[in-house]
Amino acid sequence: MFLLGTLVNGLLIIIGAILGRFLHRIPESMRTTVMYGIGLSVIVLGLQMGFKSANFLIVILSLVAGSAIGEYFKLEDKLNSVGNWLENKFGSDGNGSISQGFVTATLIFVIGAMAIIGALDSGIRGDHDVLYTKAIIDGFTALVLATTLGIGVIFSAAPVILYEGSIALFATQIDKFIPKELMDSFILELTATGGLMIFALGLNLTGLTKIRVANMLPGILVTAFLVLILYGYRMYF
Repeated sequence: MFLLGTLVNGLLIIIGAILGRFLHRIPESMRTTVMYGIGLSVIVLGLQMGFKSANFLIVILSLVAGSAIGEYFKLEDKLNSVGNWLENKFGSDGNGSISQGFVTATLIFVIGAMAIIGALDSGIRGDHDVLYTKAIIDGFTALVLATTLGIGVIFSAAPVILYEGSIALFATQIDKFIPKELMDSFILELTATGGLMIFALGLNLTGLTKIRVANMLPGILVTAFLVLILYGYRMYF
């Protein structure tokens, strides 16, 4: 079952968020410090991923072009609108904004190489180990986020399942028309590009910046386009 890893990932996010909701009655000072700890951890993770690039020019161009596209289509505003709709639908969480919890958790869980690599492994080889590992990490992260950002974190499971599930479904056919060298190059540059997005998200979590990270997401598509062009150039020149 190629969706097994995806479903486990979504389930552990839900379980972690529910457990975190019951642990929300902790002192404000502790919640603030925990949030700083999460932010710093996300920053370090993003930096580690960012340094993996074999051609940093691709990363720069992807972030610049992707940010311009995202700002044009106002992707972060649209994502916030979904969060606000959830907040209006289910009521405000006294522990935090449902919209903020949904948006922040969605960006943390979706951006990054593990989601793509894990989903590809699930679809191509039926190997769910990467997504199982990601599920455990996401579950604990959801628990901690829910103690500080509220129950809105639980709704991030839906986009995670849709995102990873779509990639896994696509991956069942991907090895028939995409060379392994091209896929490896894409994953490498995607890791670096996504890592800088995660780094920016970590800065936001610490309160140092208010970067509109969701508007950078088209950079992932730009990365794929640039890697494809570079691969074609190397093949024919």
